[in-house]
Amino acid sequence: MSSSQPDAGEYLRKVLLSPVYEVAKVTPLQVLKKLSDRLGNHVALKREDLQPVHSFKLRGAYNKIAGLNEEQRGHGVIAASAGNHAQGVALSGARLGIKATIVMPTTTPDIKVDAVRRLGGNVVLFGNNFDEAYAESRRLSELHGYTLIPPFDDADVIAGQGTIGRELLEQDTRLTHVFLPVGGGGLAAGVAVYIKQLLPQVKVIGVEAEGSACLLAAMKAGKPVDLERVSLFADGVAVRRIGEETFRLCHQYLDEVITVSNDEICAALKDIFDDTRAIAEPSGALSLAGLKKFAEERQVVGGRMAAILSGANVNFHNLRYVSERCEIGEKREGMLAVTIPERKGAFLEFCQRLGKRVVTEFNYRYSSSEKASIFVGVRLSRGSEELKQIIDELHGADYPVINMTDNSLAKNHVRYMVGGRPCAALSEHLLSFEFPEQPGALLRFLETLGSHWNITLFHYRNHGADYGHVLCAFELSEENLPEFHRHLQELGYVWHDVSRDPAYQLFLAP
Repeated sequence: MSSSQPDAGEYLRKVLLSPVYEVAKVTPLQVLKKLSDRLGNHVALKREDLQPVHSFKLRGAYNKIAGLNEEQRGHGVIAASAGNHAQGVALSGARLGIKATIVMPTTTPDIKVDAVRRLGGNVVLFGNNFDEAYAESRRLSELHGYTLIPPFDDADVIAGQGTIGRELLEQDTRLTHVFLPVGGGGLAAGVAVYIKQLLPQVKVIGVEAEGSACLLAAMKAGKPVDLERVSLFADGVAVRRIGEETFRLCHQYLDEVITVSNDEICAALKDIFDDTRAIAEPSGALSLAGLKKFAEERQVVGGRMAAILSGANVNFHNLRYVSERCEIGEKREGMLAVTIPERKGAFLEFCQRLGKRVVTEFNYRYSSSEKASIFVGVRLSRGSEELKQIIDELHGADYPVINMTDNSLAKNHVRYMVGGRPCAALSEHLLSFEFPEQPGALLRFLETLGSHWNITLFHYRNHGADYGHVLCAFELSEENLPEFHRHLQELGYVWHDVSRDPAYQLFLAP
């Protein structure tokens, strides 16, 4: 450990002496009664969404800025952020009479830009992502002498976030498990180093989004590494590389790290709403999603568990995606592809076989005189067990069935496209493309793709959250394939050939 890195005792002192309560509040540790009953554990949620900026980020920003000397204060401060850190820096600067400049990506939702300006921050819009905005903040810092306020990889920022750990132990000394969201690692590092010194028997578990698991990648490599790409859905934790100091502390003080899917995050968002009527942002529900997954997979019963609702600065339009995916994430909806005879009364017979179960979706289009493929969603009350029972019953009645619940092609595209078979025979190849969601992204994709080959199917649906997903089919002969694949490599987009996917074969293929 270098001399610049505080030891555990110094972090404890920093947390205990932090001035964050000059601007932040002690947030409640709220019991989630419905979820507690369902999981068989005492589950509580640390309500950081109730901070003045609706996020925990205020703690670290204020702790850092309050500790600046007069010369640093006089120069003003600067930060790069797409939202929560920006608001924390802006409010901290306003309270301390320090000029605050915030560099935000041009893709940042207006609600977050307006919030920073209302708090007194000078907003500079630059770049299409955090990395570009951060590079610009460093340039402006060197040009104007601003003091750079890091979002996570800084001892004072880490200690500010660690005050959450202090409150947790003051609010409940009988905790058995604490689940912490991990992006850059500031919150997880600060809380873990505090709790483990005072109550080492408490299991402290980091939770990452599957698409941005930079801590797990660092643990495998033994040092911080860059992810090739990060998922944008839980944008508050969409970090390409964990900090050096946050990695050191997380590696030393976290008991383990787990990952959760977007669907699991969506399910946790719904759980929070059901118990509290609060609407969290995706990263705000991350640790609760991890808590649920941990309790269910490890079959933990009788535990006393806490998770952090780390923020509620949600883009309202993203809730469409959340609503669509939470039922699947909670295993309350199953999606099936079922083949039935193409004759009068077949629909009725099939629905009679389902009984009084709630049908959430039913899609069909005529494609053959002998058999029909239908896409059906069914509401579940007993999760995977009930879904298996339904499938077994349908198989028993001689209905061919394929479970589409975890099929990404079905979830992202086919459920919105059923009935799209071509009227003529085609030599068709189906590909799935991914690109970062930003203004002009679809146009840029099409311009890059060019007009070399005939497109026979195209589907794109913007839900304003994760990477854009395009489903695109091309009319290609076998001799064209090598040249086509060379072109795809040159494009630089992530792509997959999904021509053999059962969702495509059943509902869309020629």
